Amino acid sequence: MPIRPGRRTADGGAAVSAAHVLVPVGESSTLRQTVSYVVRRAVEDGTPVTIHFVYPLSSRGTVGDEQAEANDLLERIELWVSEDLEGIDHGIDVATATIGADEYLFSPGDYADTIADYADAKGIDTLVLDPEYHPSGTTPLLPALEWELRGTGLDVEEAPVEREARRTRLVRRSGTGQFLLLFGLSLGFYLFLAGDPTPYNLVTGTASAAVVAATLWHVSLTGPVRPRQFAAQFGRMCLYAPYLLYEIAVANVQIAYVVLHPSLPIDPEVIEFDADVWSTLPVATLANSITLTPGTLTVDVENRHFTIHTLTEGSRADLLDGGLERAVRFVFYGRRAARSPTPGEREEVEE
Repeated sequence: MPIRPGRRTADGGAAVSAAHVLVPVGESSTLRQTVSYVVRRAVEDGTPVTIHFVYPLSSRGTVGDEQAEANDLLERIELWVSEDLEGIDHGIDVATATIGADEYLFSPGDYADTIADYADAKGIDTLVLDPEYHPSGTTPLLPALEWELRGTGLDVEEAPVEREARRTRLVRRSGTGQFLLLFGLSLGFYLFLAGDPTPYNLVTGTASAAVVAATLWHVSLTGPVRPRQFAAQFGRMCLYAPYLLYEIAVANVQIAYVVLHPSLPIDPEVIEFDADVWSTLPVATLANSITLTPGTLTVDVENRHFTIHTLTEGSRADLLDGGLERAVRFVFYGRRAARSPTPGEREEVEE
């Protein structure tokens, strides 16, 4: 579907000069793919475009909690768009909003009316739906919602993304990019351990890397390989490694002081907080970085909810200061994401 210029607003205002596209969003297994699809189509279109991501609030007695979840999701989407546009010359703007806070949204018609009102106010007539979008939670309302939205005059398209099987599978479909990436990482690690790129090491390393890549090809990588994004993340990871080593060295000195002090000034405490990182690899990187830093130990991680044991007040303060979290966000989401509020500033820590 081409992204068309915006229409004239209902109050007779001037037509919007740039193209607009509207995407209603909620937590789903295909949301990340839908965002990438919309961004890719906008880039291919080659004209200035504003992509509007809106989160309809159901307002079912938990407006505050739902508003926080909506803000968190919309922030993630902005980071995803930044990742997809990294290094690309484009004229794409992103607008995010929550809608329907003053209404009780229940039926597909309620959601369609709220979405259509936003589209009309912004002069939008192109809408893309996430195929796994369920605005009321787990109830599958998408077919009815799509029918209601088409009735408002909007040009509606369902994003053609690959949907996950209903049953979890160990083996997934993978492309050549995943195989080559796994092969390259395996070969590089082998040669690093060997220490000398002799012909023998190159031959045995290539054979070993091919076996590893062929064995783990379909189980170790969960998404498509984007070379530009991977190269940027790898470069930032090279900057993160010495920073982590420095933090480990400083923490070692602090804990050594505590252990050697006659009064043993420890203050053990378990704290919990939601980290501003998403998806498996960033969460695992942060969890392991916390554990590698003496004085803190990752006890449990569920989604992005961290349970951390801290040995001293100082180690607890350093953790809540958010240095490691911001560094991990920098690695995976870029420089802009590193300026997010710290766990202590978010005031969501439980002791």
